[in-house]
Amino acid sequence: MVNLIASHIVKPAKPIPTKVMFLSECDQRKPITHATIVHFYKPESPELLKDATGVLKDSLSEALVEFYPLAGRLYRKDGGRVELQCNSMGALLVEAQSELKIEDFGDFCPTPQIRALIPPIDYSNTPLHEVPLLLVQITKLACGGVSIGVAASHIIVDGQSWFHFFSEWAKIARGEKSDDKPFLDRTIFQQYEDDHPSSTAPKSQYSDFFPLPVLIGQSSSLEERKKSTVCAMLKLSKDQIEQIKNKANYQDLMIHKTNNESPFSRFVAVSAHIWKCLSKARMHNPDQETVLYVSVDFRNRLKPPLPGRYFGNAVLPVPARA
Repeated sequence: MVNLIASHIVKPAKPIPTKVMFLSECDQRKPITHATIVHFYKPESPELLKDATGVLKDSLSEALVEFYPLAGRLYRKDGGRVELQCNSMGALLVEAQSELKIEDFGDFCPTPQIRALIPPIDYSNTPLHEVPLLLVQITKLACGGVSIGVAASHIIVDGQSWFHFFSEWAKIARGEKSDDKPFLDRTIFQQYEDDHPSSTAPKSQYSDFFPLPVLIGQSSSLEERKKSTVCAMLKLSKDQIEQIKNKANYQDLMIHKTNNESPFSRFVAVSAHIWKCLSKARMHNPDQETVLYVSVDFRNRLKPPLPGRYFGNAVLPVPARA
């Protein structure tokens, strides 16, 4: 059980530009929900954790000076699009306390107990412009450790941008200098989008892969989508990963040599293995088509590439079909 103690709105420590920030198509296509993550810290240094809330609150305020889009708010526009107003409305920081210990969370697979360590967001009853883009919950645990649960807007950041922010925030919290500034100018995409209006701009679905396949013998996937899903964490050792990779490359050795192709990477081999296992577990017909989407970061794939610290969404789902 988690008891909420207090909540604070944390604003940038210094004045920041007040403006409407351009959001690219890569931003617009993201859901209005938040990506979440929880960090756990063992009670190895009780003195350091004693004033964790104060330290994180002050350092977050400093971090938001450079990463000020996270202190803004989203507003709806016509046509289902949104715009980002950089208005220093701030991030939400929540203090909480739990009767649980770190070991009580087991393998940290998502459960109601884990979700209680992240600030809840009521998307149904809260106007979009009132929802913080960044929410943080500091929970003091019974063992003396703490957890930091964070929710960040999908529309504002992708994984690389998020970890860039978190790394710089951590530097400030440790008393170090934050010198790895984000590149905030998203208009780098605007020239392309001016030539390709939003009504015809590329979307996440491609004609070659749409509509998605349905189960053989069914006319739609509606009933399948109604079924509940279960989250599981499957741990693979280094040796197991190497075995999967070597087996995949051995089976296709002649194909690689004939077509002068590089061997399968660990990522490709493990992804294919999981895909194959999922199809078996679902007892698919051997002729059943399925699609696997892989998120690909294209920062370095553009010509010229995006700036290394581009802060925004630069990820697209790439489909594979078999």
